[in-house]
Amino acid sequence: MRLNSILARRKAAIIKKWFTLVIETYPSDTGKFLKNQKDPFANPVGRTISRGLEALFDELLGDMDYETITTFLDPIIRIRAVQSFSPARAIGFIFFLKNAIRENLHNKITQEQIADELLVFETKIDELSLIAFNLYMQCREKIYELKAHEMRNRTLKAFERAGLVSETPEVEPVLKPINITKEAPNNY
Repeated sequence: MRLNSILARRKAAIIKKWFTLVIETYPSDTGKFLKNQKDPFANPVGRTISRGLEALFDELLGDMDYETITTFLDPIIRIRAVQSFSPARAIGFIFFLKNAIRENLHNKITQEQIADELLVFETKIDELSLIAFNLYMQCREKIYELKAHEMRNRTLKAFERAGLVSETPEVEPVLKPINITKEAPNNY
């Protein structure tokens, strides 16, 4: 594929643009920090997003191994799932790659007639977005589960403090043997 070799040559510029577009989804102060803070310990979110986008791009150029994709996509989705993004906005960053590629390859697409190859590549991006959506939903379900569990624990503790509930020790029932004789009625 000619497109893959062109994308591989322009990888750094495309990923940089993609990263910039993703960072723009954050409030301006946060975005500036994520973009400019290079220390991975001071900026783990920016580092996670940057590394993840690069690895995802490599997978799109290659075989699209599901395990590898989820390894790098999951941390990004987890970050965005706990933030105040809507579901569409949380995973919409994946589609920004299409814009980054089109902007970077605008002249090449028409000059080298690679529009058909671009459509195939964009289909891979669409597949990536579906994987991201599944991961996002799993994260949100886990968050709701944790919130429900915490609420149940708070309520139970409040009832215990109020004396409305007390823990009862779990006691195993004592089973008495039944004496079955010929004369015994059939009550069981």
